[in-house]
Amino acid sequence: MQNKTTAIQIIEGRRENSIKKRMTNALLKARNVLTSKSGDQMTGWLIVVLIVVVVGAVFMTLYQDSISTIWNSIVTKITSLLS
Repeated sequence: MQNKTTAIQIIEGRRENSIKKRMTNALLKARNVLTSKSGDQMTGWLIVVLIVVVVGAVFMTLYQDSISTIWNSIVTKITSLLS
């Protein structure tokens, strides 16, 4: 039983480290693209814009109901103050 638990911990550690390594490598590559003096700077900025748009879309998808509720309460308060 102890060996199984240890094996599971090792596997989970490897998975975690591989994800961390992949994320680190991706960020390093993105940084190299953005700071490259000989490369096309527009490509780097397009990558940044693409990442921002994707993160925004995911955020809007996940929290759409909360955003709608908050917006509706703000509109209700403003209309009640004006009338």
